[in-house]
Amino acid sequence: MSAGFDLRGLGVSLRGRPVFSDVTLSVRPGEMVGLIGPNGAGKTSLMRAALGLIPCEGESSLAGLSPAARAKTVAWMPQAREIAWPVPVERLVALGRLPYLPARGGLPEADRAHVDRALARLDLQGLRHRASSRLSGGEQARALIARALAQDTPVLMADEPIAGLDPAHQISAMRIFRDLAGEGRAVMVSLHDLGLAARHCTRLILMAGGGVMADGPPGEVLSPGRMARAFGVSVWHQETEHGPVFQPLEVVE
Repeated sequence: MSAGFDLRGLGVSLRGRPVFSDVTLSVRPGEMVGLIGPNGAGKTSLMRAALGLIPCEGESSLAGLSPAARAKTVAWMPQAREIAWPVPVERLVALGRLPYLPARGGLPEADRAHVDRALARLDLQGLRHRASSRLSGGEQARALIARALAQDTPVLMADEPIAGLDPAHQISAMRIFRDLAGEGRAVMVSLHDLGLAARHCTRLILMAGGGVMADGPPGEVLSPGRMARAFGVSVWHQETEHGPVFQPLEVVE
């Protein structure tokens, strides 16, 4: 399952306005990368450009793949989570197996096992027969994470996957992403919760000012100076016996 992806000189402009430019980075197997930055910094655009979903300058190793190969290489969870069709949760999760299924026939036993494992990992066994459109917002988010897990790809990219989840499920989801990286996958998630980013990511990429402001271990990227420049906030950061604790404090001028 060894894979990752590379970006070289990536740049995106929307409606004639540059969003970011000249982003060069690599994400390797085993990394849990948090993509952070203020609103409008280009986090979503970076991931969509890396996947070949929007026009961009530069090169992406994922965008260069054929659609079929890309579907078997990277699972993508966008921000949009509205589930319009009342399909059962297990069928929604089974959509993650589409890249591997024959043109005709039902779901093979091996693929069904991927679905069952994803449902169990997101604590959705009791909801497997419920219509997806009748789930709460947080339950829908968990079902869509499960669909991405069922795809079983070496790369996983998720845009704000824990937004709208309660604290327990936020922590559980971040642990799942971290464990997937520990199993050898390359994981990139965009986040606004800097505390969870500090605790669960092996690496942070801070986007601000039209590009990458910082890229490295959380303890280095989340420095008071960078947080003031990027977000306009003061912060408190402490290593404790329970791990790193990071908290934005006040807006700074």
